[in-house]
Amino acid sequence: MNPTLAPSPAAWLNGACHCIRLDRARLRDKLAEGPLGDAVLSALASRPGLFSDTAVFIDHADASAMVDAVSDIDRVMRSVPFQQGVLDAAPELARHARASLGGILGFDFHLSAEGPRLIEINTNAGGMLLNLELGRAQAGCCSEADRQLPPLAPEQGLAWRVIETFRHEWRLDRGDAPLRTVAIVDDDPQQQYLYPELLLFQQRFQWMGWSAAIVDPSGLTFRDGVLWHQDTRIDLVYNRLTDFYLDEPRHAALRAAYEAHAVVLTPHPGAHALCADKRNLAMLRDGNLLAACGLGDDAARRLQSMIPATERVVPQLADALWQRRRQLFFKPACGYAGKAAYRGDKLTRGRFAEMLAHPYVAQALVPPSARTVWLDGAPASLKADVRCYAYEGRVMLMAARLYQGQTTNFRTPGGGFAPVLRVPPALHPAVQPQAAGACCSG
Repeated sequence: MNPTLAPSPAAWLNGACHCIRLDRARLRDKLAEGPLGDAVLSALASRPGLFSDTAVFIDHADASAMVDAVSDIDRVMRSVPFQQGVLDAAPELARHARASLGGILGFDFHLSAEGPRLIEINTNAGGMLLNLELGRAQAGCCSEADRQLPPLAPEQGLAWRVIETFRHEWRLDRGDAPLRTVAIVDDDPQQQYLYPELLLFQQRFQWMGWSAAIVDPSGLTFRDGVLWHQDTRIDLVYNRLTDFYLDEPRHAALRAAYEAHAVVLTPHPGAHALCADKRNLAMLRDGNLLAACGLGDDAARRLQSMIPATERVVPQLADALWQRRRQLFFKPACGYAGKAAYRGDKLTRGRFAEMLAHPYVAQALVPPSARTVWLDGAPASLKADVRCYAYEGRVMLMAARLYQGQTTNFRTPGGGFAPVLRVPPALHPAVQPQAAGACCSG
Protein backbone atom coordinates (compact mmCIF):
# COMPACT_ATOMS: atom_id res chain seq x y z
CA MET A 1 0.00 0.00 0.00
CA ASN A 2 1.22 3.51 -0.78
CA PRO A 3 2.29 4.91 2.63
CA THR A 4 1.24 8.44 1.60
CA LEU A 5 -2.39 7.34 1.24
CA ALA A 6 -4.78 6.88 4.14
CA PRO A 7 -5.69 3.21 4.51
CA SER A 8 -9.01 2.12 3.10
CA PRO A 9 -11.65 0.93 5.58
CA ALA A 10 -10.87 -2.71 4.76
CA ALA A 11 -7.11 -2.18 5.07
CA TRP A 12 -7.56 -0.54 8.46
CA LEU A 13 -9.81 -3.36 9.65
CA ASN A 14 -7.40 -6.03 8.38
CA GLY A 15 -4.64 -4.42 10.41
CA ALA A 16 -6.53 -3.71 13.61
CA CYS A 17 -9.89 -5.46 13.95
CA HIS A 18 -10.28 -8.89 15.54
CA CYS A 19 -13.97 -8.62 16.40
CA ILE A 20 -15.00 -11.50 14.14
CA ARG A 21 -13.66 -14.91 15.10
CA LEU A 22 -14.28 -18.51 14.12
CA ASP A 23 -16.48 -20.42 16.54
CA ARG A 24 -14.79 -23.80 16.13
CA ALA A 25 -17.40 -25.64 18.17
CA ARG A 26 -20.14 -24.33 15.88
CA LEU A 27 -18.07 -25.31 12.82
CA ARG A 28 -17.60 -28.84 14.14
CA ASP A 29 -21.33 -29.13 14.81
CA LYS A 30 -22.16 -28.04 11.25
CA LEU A 31 -19.61 -30.36 9.66
CA ALA A 32 -20.79 -33.28 11.81
CA GLU A 33 -24.29 -33.13 10.32
CA GLY A 34 -25.29 -36.00 8.08
CA PRO A 35 -24.20 -39.64 7.75
CA LEU A 36 -20.64 -38.74 6.72
CA GLY A 37 -20.14 -36.19 9.50
CA ASP A 38 -17.88 -38.39 11.60
CA ALA A 39 -15.67 -39.08 8.59
CA VAL A 40 -15.43 -35.34 7.86
CA LEU A 41 -14.39 -34.56 11.43
CA SER A 42 -11.87 -37.41 11.44
CA ALA A 43 -10.27 -36.10 8.25
CA LEU A 44 -10.15 -32.55 9.62
CA ALA A 45 -8.30 -33.70 12.74
CA SER A 46 -5.16 -34.31 10.67
CA ARG A 47 -5.46 -31.01 8.80
CA PRO A 48 -5.14 -28.32 11.48
CA GLY A 49 -4.08 -25.59 9.04
CA LEU A 50 -7.24 -25.70 6.92
CA PHE A 51 -9.17 -22.93 8.69
CA SER A 52 -8.01 -19.60 10.07
CA ASP A 53 -9.69 -18.11 13.14
CA THR A 54 -9.76 -14.72 11.43
CA ALA A 55 -12.02 -13.09 8.84
CA VAL A 56 -10.65 -10.91 6.01
CA PHE A 57 -12.21 -7.55 5.13
CA ILE A 58 -12.56 -6.26 1.58
CA ASP A 59 -13.83 -2.88 0.41
CA HIS A 60 -17.13 -2.86 -1.43
CA ALA A 61 -15.56 -1.22 -4.50
CA ASP A 62 -12.91 -3.92 -4.75
CA ALA A 63 -15.53 -6.67 -4.43
CA SER A 64 -17.63 -5.08 -7.16
CA ALA A 65 -14.59 -4.77 -9.43
CA MET A 66 -13.86 -8.48 -9.05
CA VAL A 67 -17.47 -9.40 -9.81
CA ASP A 68 -17.37 -7.27 -12.96
CA ALA A 69 -14.05 -8.79 -14.05
CA VAL A 70 -15.37 -12.33 -13.69
CA SER A 71 -18.40 -11.47 -15.83
CA ASP A 72 -16.27 -9.81 -18.50
CA ILE A 73 -13.79 -12.70 -18.64
CA ASP A 74 -16.58 -15.24 -18.96
CA ARG A 75 -17.92 -13.30 -21.95
CA VAL A 76 -14.49 -13.28 -23.58
CA MET A 77 -13.85 -16.98 -22.92
CA ARG A 78 -17.14 -17.91 -24.59
CA SER A 79 -16.37 -15.92 -27.74
CA VAL A 80 -15.29 -17.55 -31.00
CA PRO A 81 -12.08 -15.49 -31.46
CA PHE A 82 -10.79 -16.38 -27.99
CA GLN A 83 -11.68 -20.05 -28.24
CA GLN A 84 -10.09 -20.37 -31.66
CA GLY A 85 -6.93 -18.66 -30.44
CA VAL A 86 -6.64 -21.01 -27.48
CA LEU A 87 -7.83 -24.33 -28.84
CA ASP A 88 -5.84 -24.20 -32.07
CA ALA A 89 -2.71 -24.59 -29.94
CA ALA A 90 -4.20 -26.82 -27.23
CA PRO A 91 -3.75 -30.59 -26.87
CA GLU A 92 -6.05 -32.69 -29.04
CA LEU A 93 -8.08 -33.90 -26.06
CA ALA A 94 -8.97 -30.30 -25.17
CA ARG A 95 -10.54 -29.78 -28.59
CA HIS A 96 -13.33 -32.29 -28.05
CA ALA A 97 -16.46 -30.14 -28.28
CA ARG A 98 -18.40 -29.84 -25.04
CA ALA A 99 -21.35 -27.62 -24.19
CA SER A 100 -20.01 -26.61 -20.79
CA LEU A 101 -17.24 -24.11 -20.14
CA GLY A 102 -16.08 -26.20 -17.24
CA GLY A 103 -17.99 -26.02 -13.99
CA ILE A 104 -17.17 -23.77 -11.04
CA LEU A 105 -14.00 -21.74 -11.56
CA GLY A 106 -11.72 -20.04 -9.05
CA PHE A 107 -10.54 -16.51 -9.82
CA ASP A 108 -7.61 -15.65 -7.53
CA PHE A 109 -6.90 -12.01 -6.73
CA HIS A 110 -4.30 -10.03 -4.81
CA LEU A 111 -5.52 -6.75 -3.33
CA SER A 112 -3.41 -3.67 -3.96
CA ALA A 113 -3.77 0.04 -3.20
CA GLU A 114 -4.74 0.48 -6.86
CA GLY A 115 -7.43 -2.19 -6.67
CA PRO A 116 -7.66 -5.98 -7.08
CA ARG A 117 -5.30 -7.75 -9.46
CA LEU A 118 -6.20 -11.11 -11.05
CA ILE A 119 -3.29 -13.49 -10.50
CA GLU A 120 -4.73 -16.64 -12.07
CA ILE A 121 -7.84 -18.64 -12.91
CA ASN A 122 -8.31 -22.27 -11.86
CA THR A 123 -10.61 -25.12 -12.78
CA ASN A 124 -11.66 -27.62 -10.07
CA ALA A 125 -11.05 -24.83 -7.54
CA GLY A 126 -11.20 -26.50 -4.14
CA GLY A 127 -12.64 -25.17 -0.93
CA MET A 128 -16.08 -23.85 -1.80
CA LEU A 129 -18.19 -26.15 0.39
CA LEU A 130 -15.66 -25.82 3.22
CA ASN A 131 -15.85 -22.04 2.99
CA LEU A 132 -19.64 -22.10 3.02
CA GLU A 133 -19.59 -23.85 6.39
CA LEU A 134 -16.75 -21.63 7.60
CA GLY A 135 -18.78 -18.50 6.87
CA ARG A 136 -21.69 -19.81 8.92
CA ALA A 137 -19.50 -20.46 11.96
CA GLN A 138 -18.31 -16.89 12.60
CA ALA A 139 -19.18 -14.91 15.71
CA GLY A 140 -18.71 -11.32 16.80
CA CYS A 141 -16.86 -10.79 20.07
CA CYS A 142 -19.52 -8.41 21.35
CA SER A 143 -22.90 -6.89 20.52
CA GLU A 144 -21.17 -3.74 19.22
CA ALA A 145 -19.29 -5.81 16.62
CA ASP A 146 -22.48 -7.59 15.61
CA ARG A 147 -24.25 -4.24 15.24
CA GLN A 148 -21.58 -2.41 13.23
CA LEU A 149 -20.24 -5.09 10.95
CA PRO A 150 -22.16 -6.63 8.03
CA PRO A 151 -23.30 -10.26 8.30
CA LEU A 152 -20.78 -12.90 7.24
CA ALA A 153 -22.91 -15.96 6.65
CA PRO A 154 -23.37 -16.95 2.97
CA GLU A 155 -26.89 -16.81 1.63
CA GLN A 156 -29.20 -19.64 2.51
CA GLY A 157 -29.40 -22.33 -0.14
CA LEU A 158 -26.02 -21.56 -1.69
CA ALA A 159 -24.71 -25.05 -0.95
CA TRP A 160 -27.60 -26.50 -2.95
CA ARG A 161 -26.92 -24.06 -5.78
CA VAL A 162 -23.37 -25.44 -5.88
CA ILE A 163 -24.70 -28.97 -6.29
CA GLU A 164 -27.24 -27.81 -8.86
CA THR A 165 -24.34 -26.71 -11.08
CA PHE A 166 -23.52 -30.39 -11.53
CA ARG A 167 -27.07 -31.14 -12.60
CA HIS A 168 -26.79 -28.24 -15.03
CA GLU A 169 -23.49 -29.58 -16.40
CA TRP A 170 -25.21 -32.92 -16.92
CA ARG A 171 -28.19 -31.42 -18.71
CA LEU A 172 -25.97 -29.35 -21.01
CA ASP A 173 -24.47 -32.61 -22.21
CA ARG A 174 -27.24 -35.16 -21.77
CA GLY A 175 -30.48 -33.21 -21.85
CA ASP A 176 -33.33 -34.84 -19.92
CA ALA A 177 -31.62 -38.19 -19.41
CA PRO A 178 -31.63 -39.14 -15.71
CA LEU A 179 -28.43 -38.59 -13.70
CA ARG A 180 -28.01 -41.54 -11.34
CA THR A 181 -24.35 -42.03 -10.44
CA VAL A 182 -21.45 -39.68 -9.67
CA ALA A 183 -17.79 -40.48 -9.07
CA ILE A 184 -15.61 -37.90 -7.31
CA VAL A 185 -12.20 -38.73 -8.76
CA ASP A 186 -8.77 -37.79 -7.42
CA ASP A 187 -5.43 -39.52 -7.05
CA ASP A 188 -5.17 -41.20 -3.64
CA PRO A 189 -8.14 -39.11 -2.48
CA GLN A 190 -7.89 -39.85 1.24
CA GLN A 191 -4.42 -38.29 1.28
CA GLN A 192 -5.52 -35.09 -0.43
CA TYR A 193 -5.49 -32.11 1.91
CA LEU A 194 -9.01 -31.17 0.85
CA TYR A 195 -10.35 -34.70 1.35
CA PRO A 196 -12.87 -33.38 3.93
CA GLU A 197 -14.49 -31.39 1.14
CA LEU A 198 -14.72 -34.47 -1.08
CA LEU A 199 -16.75 -36.07 1.70
CA LEU A 200 -19.03 -33.03 1.85
CA PHE A 201 -19.63 -33.29 -1.90
CA GLN A 202 -20.29 -37.00 -1.64
CA GLN A 203 -22.85 -36.41 1.09
CA ARG A 204 -24.69 -33.68 -0.80
CA PHE A 205 -24.72 -35.72 -4.01
CA GLN A 206 -26.32 -38.54 -2.05
CA TRP A 207 -28.88 -36.14 -0.60
CA MET A 208 -29.80 -35.32 -4.22
CA GLY A 209 -30.68 -38.97 -4.67
CA TRP A 210 -27.59 -39.82 -6.70
CA SER A 211 -25.30 -42.72 -5.95
CA ALA A 212 -21.93 -41.10 -5.18
CA ALA A 213 -18.48 -42.47 -4.39
CA ILE A 214 -15.00 -41.01 -3.89
CA VAL A 215 -12.76 -42.93 -6.27
CA ASP A 216 -9.10 -43.27 -7.07
CA PRO A 217 -8.76 -43.48 -10.87
CA SER A 218 -7.20 -46.94 -10.49
CA GLY A 219 -10.69 -48.09 -9.44
CA LEU A 220 -12.21 -47.13 -12.81
CA THR A 221 -12.51 -49.35 -15.86
CA PHE A 222 -13.83 -48.64 -19.34
CA ARG A 223 -15.48 -51.58 -21.05
CA ASP A 224 -18.35 -52.12 -23.45
CA GLY A 225 -18.57 -48.38 -23.98
CA VAL A 226 -19.26 -47.69 -20.28
CA LEU A 227 -17.17 -46.25 -17.43
CA TRP A 228 -17.40 -48.49 -14.39
CA HIS A 229 -16.46 -48.24 -10.73
CA GLN A 230 -16.59 -51.84 -9.60
CA ASP A 231 -20.09 -52.91 -10.67
CA THR A 232 -21.53 -49.39 -10.85
CA ARG A 233 -21.98 -47.59 -14.13
CA ILE A 234 -20.75 -43.99 -13.81
CA ASP A 235 -22.76 -41.20 -15.41
CA LEU A 236 -20.83 -38.11 -14.27
CA VAL A 237 -17.30 -37.62 -12.94
CA TYR A 238 -16.48 -34.68 -10.69
CA ASN A 239 -12.87 -34.33 -11.75
CA ARG A 240 -10.41 -33.20 -9.06
CA LEU A 241 -7.32 -34.48 -10.89
CA THR A 242 -4.40 -32.17 -11.63
CA ASP A 243 -3.39 -34.20 -14.69
CA PHE A 244 -5.53 -31.80 -16.68
CA TYR A 245 -5.21 -33.58 -20.04
CA LEU A 246 -5.37 -37.14 -18.64
CA ASP A 247 -1.94 -38.02 -20.02
CA GLU A 248 -0.82 -40.31 -17.20
CA PRO A 249 -1.27 -44.07 -17.73
CA ARG A 250 -3.24 -44.42 -14.48
CA HIS A 251 -5.92 -42.15 -15.97
CA ALA A 252 -6.31 -44.18 -19.16
CA ALA A 253 -9.79 -45.53 -18.37
CA LEU A 254 -11.15 -42.06 -17.65
CA ARG A 255 -9.53 -40.67 -20.77
CA ALA A 256 -10.97 -43.44 -22.95
CA ALA A 257 -14.46 -42.86 -21.54
CA TYR A 258 -14.17 -39.11 -22.13
CA GLU A 259 -12.93 -39.57 -25.71
CA ALA A 260 -15.85 -41.91 -26.38
CA HIS A 261 -18.30 -39.39 -24.87
CA ALA A 262 -19.34 -42.17 -22.51
CA VAL A 263 -19.23 -40.00 -19.39
CA VAL A 264 -19.83 -36.37 -18.46
CA LEU A 265 -16.57 -35.04 -17.07
CA THR A 266 -16.53 -31.77 -15.15
CA PRO A 267 -14.26 -29.91 -15.32
CA HIS A 268 -12.96 -31.33 -18.60
CA PRO A 269 -9.67 -30.84 -20.52
CA GLY A 270 -11.13 -28.15 -22.75
CA ALA A 271 -12.11 -26.17 -19.66
CA HIS A 272 -8.54 -26.13 -18.46
CA ALA A 273 -7.23 -25.03 -21.86
CA LEU A 274 -9.78 -22.22 -22.14
CA CYS A 275 -9.89 -21.02 -18.56
CA ALA A 276 -6.86 -22.06 -16.54
CA ASP A 277 -3.82 -22.11 -18.81
CA LYS A 278 -1.84 -19.14 -17.49
CA ARG A 279 -0.71 -18.15 -20.97
CA ASN A 280 -4.29 -17.02 -21.56
CA LEU A 281 -3.79 -14.11 -19.17
CA ALA A 282 -1.70 -12.41 -21.85
CA MET A 283 -4.58 -12.87 -24.32
CA LEU A 284 -7.02 -11.37 -21.82
CA ARG A 285 -4.95 -8.16 -21.91
CA ASP A 286 -4.83 -7.97 -25.71
CA GLY A 287 -6.92 -4.96 -26.72
CA ASN A 288 -7.43 -6.11 -30.31
CA LEU A 289 -8.60 -9.54 -29.20
CA LEU A 290 -10.93 -8.09 -26.55
CA ALA A 291 -12.50 -5.86 -29.20
CA ALA A 292 -12.93 -8.84 -31.54
CA CYS A 293 -14.63 -10.69 -28.68
CA GLY A 294 -17.19 -7.91 -28.39
CA LEU A 295 -15.96 -6.37 -25.15
CA GLY A 296 -16.54 -2.63 -24.90
CA ASP A 297 -13.70 -0.15 -24.46
CA ASP A 298 -14.39 0.53 -20.77
CA ALA A 299 -14.55 -3.17 -19.89
CA ALA A 300 -11.41 -3.87 -21.91
CA ARG A 301 -9.51 -1.15 -20.07
CA ARG A 302 -10.67 -2.54 -16.73
CA LEU A 303 -9.38 -5.99 -17.61
CA GLN A 304 -6.08 -4.65 -18.90
CA SER A 305 -5.51 -2.78 -15.65
CA MET A 306 -6.68 -5.63 -13.43
CA ILE A 307 -4.56 -8.40 -15.01
CA PRO A 308 -0.83 -7.97 -14.35
CA ALA A 309 1.38 -7.96 -17.45
CA THR A 310 2.01 -11.59 -18.36
CA GLU A 311 4.41 -12.98 -20.96
CA ARG A 312 5.65 -16.37 -22.04
CA VAL A 313 9.07 -17.51 -20.90
CA VAL A 314 10.92 -18.39 -24.09
CA PRO A 315 14.64 -18.64 -24.91
CA GLN A 316 14.51 -15.51 -27.11
CA LEU A 317 13.56 -13.42 -24.05
CA ALA A 318 15.84 -15.17 -21.57
CA ASP A 319 18.33 -12.35 -21.07
CA ALA A 320 15.67 -9.67 -20.74
CA LEU A 321 13.58 -11.74 -18.32
CA TRP A 322 16.61 -12.53 -16.19
CA GLN A 323 17.48 -8.84 -15.95
CA ARG A 324 13.89 -8.04 -14.85
CA ARG A 325 13.41 -11.09 -12.67
CA ARG A 326 13.08 -9.18 -9.39
CA GLN A 327 9.88 -7.56 -10.68
CA LEU A 328 8.43 -10.87 -11.91
CA PHE A 329 6.74 -14.00 -10.63
CA PHE A 330 7.32 -17.19 -12.66
CA LYS A 331 4.64 -19.90 -12.97
CA PRO A 332 4.26 -23.08 -15.00
CA ALA A 333 1.59 -22.49 -17.63
CA CYS A 334 -0.40 -25.52 -16.48
CA GLY A 335 0.60 -25.37 -12.83
CA TYR A 336 -1.59 -25.46 -9.74
CA ALA A 337 -1.39 -24.77 -6.00
CA GLY A 338 1.80 -22.75 -6.42
CA LYS A 339 3.87 -25.82 -7.34
CA ALA A 340 7.11 -25.00 -9.19
CA ALA A 341 6.29 -21.27 -8.99
CA TYR A 342 9.01 -18.79 -8.02
CA ARG A 343 9.43 -15.18 -7.13
CA GLY A 344 12.08 -13.78 -9.42
CA ASP A 345 14.21 -12.50 -6.55
CA LYS A 346 14.41 -16.08 -5.21
CA LEU A 347 15.26 -17.61 -8.59
CA THR A 348 18.62 -19.27 -9.29
CA ARG A 349 20.33 -19.39 -12.67
CA GLY A 350 19.99 -23.17 -12.75
CA ARG A 351 16.26 -23.14 -12.06
CA PHE A 352 15.73 -20.39 -14.64
CA ALA A 353 17.55 -22.47 -17.25
CA GLU A 354 15.23 -25.41 -16.50
CA MET A 355 12.17 -23.17 -16.98
CA LEU A 356 13.22 -22.33 -20.51
CA ALA A 357 12.61 -25.95 -21.50
CA HIS A 358 9.02 -25.97 -20.19
CA PRO A 359 5.89 -23.85 -20.72
CA TYR A 360 6.19 -21.00 -18.19
CA VAL A 361 4.86 -17.49 -17.86
CA ALA A 362 6.40 -14.47 -16.18
CA GLN A 363 3.90 -12.20 -14.49
CA ALA A 364 4.46 -8.70 -13.10
CA LEU A 365 4.85 -9.12 -9.37
CA VAL A 366 1.84 -7.99 -7.33
CA PRO A 367 2.51 -8.52 -3.61
CA PRO A 368 -0.45 -9.87 -1.64
CA SER A 369 -2.19 -7.75 0.94
CA ALA A 370 -1.78 -8.35 4.66
CA ARG A 371 -4.01 -9.48 7.51
CA THR A 372 -2.95 -9.16 11.13
CA VAL A 373 -3.76 -12.18 13.29
CA TRP A 374 -3.09 -12.93 16.93
CA LEU A 375 -0.78 -15.83 17.70
CA ASP A 376 0.15 -16.71 21.27
CA GLY A 377 -1.00 -13.34 22.46
CA ALA A 378 1.01 -11.30 19.95
CA PRO A 379 0.13 -9.79 16.56
CA ALA A 380 1.51 -11.44 13.41
CA SER A 381 1.13 -10.34 9.80
CA LEU A 382 0.04 -12.94 7.22
CA LYS A 383 -0.34 -12.64 3.47
CA ALA A 384 -3.84 -12.79 2.02
CA ASP A 385 -5.39 -13.54 -1.33
CA VAL A 386 -9.05 -13.66 -2.33
CA ARG A 387 -10.69 -16.37 -4.41
CA CYS A 388 -13.96 -15.76 -6.25
CA TYR A 389 -15.83 -18.99 -6.87
CA ALA A 390 -17.88 -18.42 -10.01
CA TYR A 391 -20.15 -20.34 -12.36
CA GLU A 392 -21.06 -19.12 -15.85
CA GLY A 393 -19.70 -15.66 -15.14
CA ARG A 394 -21.48 -15.12 -11.81
CA VAL A 395 -19.60 -15.00 -8.52
CA MET A 396 -21.18 -17.36 -5.99
CA LEU A 397 -18.83 -16.86 -3.05
CA MET A 398 -15.65 -15.02 -2.07
CA ALA A 399 -13.16 -16.53 0.33
CA ALA A 400 -9.64 -15.69 1.44
CA ARG A 401 -6.53 -17.70 2.14
CA LEU A 402 -3.98 -16.58 4.76
CA TYR A 403 -0.41 -17.81 4.58
CA GLN A 404 3.31 -17.12 4.77
CA GLY A 405 5.93 -18.03 2.19
CA GLN A 406 5.72 -17.81 -1.59
CA THR A 407 2.32 -19.42 -2.06
CA THR A 408 -0.72 -20.58 -0.13
CA ASN A 409 0.17 -23.73 1.78
CA PHE A 410 -2.32 -24.43 4.63
CA ARG A 411 0.65 -24.99 6.90
CA THR A 412 1.01 -21.50 8.41
CA PRO A 413 0.04 -21.06 12.09
CA GLY A 414 -3.02 -18.82 12.13
CA GLY A 415 -3.50 -19.28 8.38
CA GLY A 416 -5.83 -21.26 6.16
CA PHE A 417 -9.19 -20.47 4.61
CA ALA A 418 -10.85 -17.33 5.96
CA PRO A 419 -14.28 -15.84 5.22
CA VAL A 420 -14.47 -12.54 3.36
CA LEU A 421 -16.49 -9.69 4.80
CA ARG A 422 -17.36 -6.89 2.39
CA VAL A 423 -17.11 -3.44 3.95
CA PRO A 424 -19.78 -1.12 2.53
CA PRO A 425 -18.97 2.57 2.06
CA ALA A 426 -21.51 3.48 4.76
CA LEU A 427 -19.32 1.79 7.37
CA HIS A 428 -16.41 4.14 6.76
CA PRO A 429 -17.21 6.69 9.53
CA ALA A 430 -17.44 3.89 12.07
CA VAL A 431 -14.11 2.35 11.12
CA GLN A 432 -12.03 4.19 13.71
CA PRO A 433 -10.22 2.80 16.75
CA GLN A 434 -12.52 4.58 19.19
CA ALA A 435 -15.66 3.36 17.35
CA ALA A 436 -14.58 -0.20 16.81
CA GLY A 437 -13.93 -0.76 20.48
CA ALA A 438 -11.02 -2.10 22.50
CA CYS A 439 -11.65 -5.58 21.13
CA CYS A 440 -10.10 -4.47 17.83
CA SER A 441 -6.68 -4.44 19.45
CA GLY A 442 -6.91 -8.17 20.09
